[in-house]
Amino acid sequence: MEQIEKLAYTKTEAAFALGLCPRTIDNLIAAKELTARKIGRRVLIPASALRSLLRCDHETMSRAA
Repeated sequence: MEQIEKLAYTKTEAAFALGLCPRTIDNLIAAKELTARKIGRRVLIPASALRSLLRCDHETMSRAA
């Protein structure tokens, strides 16, 4: 069966994918540096938001410099 790329991740999955702790993901969401959507009881993070966070032109990166 062909694998389908995920469109969104839970906070735990996003943390694992980025090599961060889930609390860091919570902090990024709270600081509005990472987009998240609440669907029912679940908080999902779009895959595009994770890619954007890792780009060198993301606003978090420019503030750190």
